[in-house]
Amino acid sequence: MTSILEVRHLHTILALVDCGTLSRVAERVHLTQSAISHQIKQLEDYYGTPLFERKTQPLRLTQAGQRLHALAQSTVALVNEAERDIARIIQGRAGKLRIAVECHTCFEWLMPAMDEFRNNWPEVELDLVSGFHADPLALLHADRADMVIVSEHKKSDGLTYHPLFGFEIIGLVSSLHPFAEKDHLTPRDFANETLVTYPVCDDMLDIIRFLRPRGIEPKRRTAELTVAILQLVASRRGIAALPEWAVQSYLESGYVLGKRIGKKGLRAELYAVTSLQFGELSYIRDFIHTVRAVSFKRLKNLVQLQAGKSL
Repeated sequence: MTSILEVRHLHTILALVDCGTLSRVAERVHLTQSAISHQIKQLEDYYGTPLFERKTQPLRLTQAGQRLHALAQSTVALVNEAERDIARIIQGRAGKLRIAVECHTCFEWLMPAMDEFRNNWPEVELDLVSGFHADPLALLHADRADMVIVSEHKKSDGLTYHPLFGFEIIGLVSSLHPFAEKDHLTPRDFANETLVTYPVCDDMLDIIRFLRPRGIEPKRRTAELTVAILQLVASRRGIAALPEWAVQSYLESGYVLGKRIGKKGLRAELYAVTSLQFGELSYIRDFIHTVRAVSFKRLKNLVQLQAGKSL
């Protein structure tokens, strides 16, 4: 029997399990929802059986779907391994990757991604550039880093921005705070509150970039650690604004409450930035792929960003 299965079908099945909804699958594999539905229907018509149960949230695979999912896991892993081997043959195995990060919370997803990458590219020397830097792009120009993780897409000659993912910044308040009953927070809500942030420059804080143009300058307090910020919020010593994925476990436990900032929410993005030439190396492309895959698997409510461009 000649199978109609293609690698793209397997990627779709993996995304179905990871994402749970057709809309998020479409974002992950860069296709429309109708194209995803067509792929699934094509497979179901070919095998003569449903692959997942309809009207379930998240999507639940049938026994046939589970078997194809197992095949997808093993096959896609083999394909990725083969492509890494080919890249090593062409460009060599060894190299270095010095990474500088702009945000305190990046380690939530960066360290697991680095661990997985290290298993796939053991010859590549990984290093983290210590400290937080007001101008991380300058590290690339000065050859003090090979990649920096930033939250803004700024014009800079000779650099390439590789989009990682988008996410939402949410307001954090105590369950006993008067704002606990609000549907969302307005910029004016921050005016008379103490805003607890990391001790970094204002240009690196999404909430300040959101409030300042609106003339809002709240009182400030800083804490080095995320858990310390949340402790201050829980004890009503202030309010905060952090990435939703960075505080998900605290929200689920009810330790603090999360509120959308503005009716449409405060959106943020993360990019990996490299030099044009360095960004073309196979192990760099694989590292960026690994970061995206690990992040979307571990973190909730991420948004797929469009392909990067050189500036």
